[in-house]
Amino acid sequence: MGVRAIMKKYNLAYEDRDIINDPVQRQEMIEKSGQMLSPCVEINGHMLADVSGDEVEAFMLANNLITENDLQPDAPTNQPCAHEMQPQDSPIRFR
Repeated sequence: MGVRAIMKKYNLAYEDRDIINDPVQRQEMIEKSGQMLSPCVEINGHMLADVSGDEVEAFMLANNLITENDLQPDAPTNQPCAHEMQPQDSPIRFR
């Protein structure tokens, strides 16, 4: 959601591909990125693999592809997906 939030913040068109349910799309992502983690974002032929929204925004700012704005993204841009997050009241236990 973080990458999508950055794209919306800057009103940028993007193509969202389903790498979970479409093996052809998943294989293309693996071939282009060299790894299996997502999200991956390809910008002008440059692949950003396993990237956060903050990293996408930083790349685009550094390469003068966007101009910084004061709009707030509509989702967190630098955290894992909700199903990957640990509940605050449940500490991680190592054995």
